[in-house]
Amino acid sequence: MTDSTIITGLTAVDQMFAAARAQDRAAFMPYYPVGYPDYDASLAAIMAMAEAGVDGFEIGIPFSDPLADGPVIQVATQKALENGITVRRCLDAVRELRGRGLRQPMLLMGYLNPLLAYGLEKLVSDAQSAGADGFIIPDLPPEEAASFEALCAQASLALIFFLAPTSSPDRIALVGQRARGFIYLVSVTGVTGARAALPPDLPDFIARVRAQTDQPLVVGFGISQPEQARAMDGLTDGFIVGSALVKAGAAGTDAVRDLVARLRGVL
Repeated sequence: MTDSTIITGLTAVDQMFAAARAQDRAAFMPYYPVGYPDYDASLAAIMAMAEAGVDGFEIGIPFSDPLADGPVIQVATQKALENGITVRRCLDAVRELRGRGLRQPMLLMGYLNPLLAYGLEKLVSDAQSAGADGFIIPDLPPEEAASFEALCAQASLALIFFLAPTSSPDRIALVGQRARGFIYLVSVTGVTGARAALPPDLPDFIARVRAQTDQPLVVGFGISQPEQARAMDGLTDGFIVGSALVKAGAAGTDAVRDLVARLRGVL
């Protein structure tokens, strides 16, 4: 079980954004997959990021067909699968990270098929027990999420849905009503991966969504550099960095720590 002094679930996610707002900055939520380059190294990288002051985590569950992810994360999660990482092992990782003292929110990011194979009711119960705070499932649209939503609501866990620059006003309204925790804004019409520049229409996209919801908005896909992180302050409630950190992970924990320090230092 989790340490009783650690607040988890939707409350923890809400408090994460409140704390960042109180400091007049965007929340920094790195993505990192369990098992890359191996299990112990992935936990060491996550703990190093926690100690460097990130606000929360997107904990990656490896899958063989990660349709939203670019080549860096594809390669990393395939390596993690070869290392024997399963949904159960990812839940073990969350529990172990809590045992090591990690206090930030951890949302499990994975694709639907392995979660269905595990069993959704068991998944929610085991995730809550391990100390996870919710789920990010790119291939679970709100139209197909009712049963999983109910399970998450009963456990007071976050369930994150996505919006893209191509999302219609009706789609934005639907996701604004259904998401719990925050809304994940995909900055580009493409897959994850570091990019030299963020799209010029990103502020307009964020404004379109903000006009229809009070949910916290978190931008992902493409953020990799300190100046891009700095641009998130005043623009959105939070941002996710994934591919750049995974790439750093291949070079070791110190490389991850150094990149996080540079990204966190500009906020």
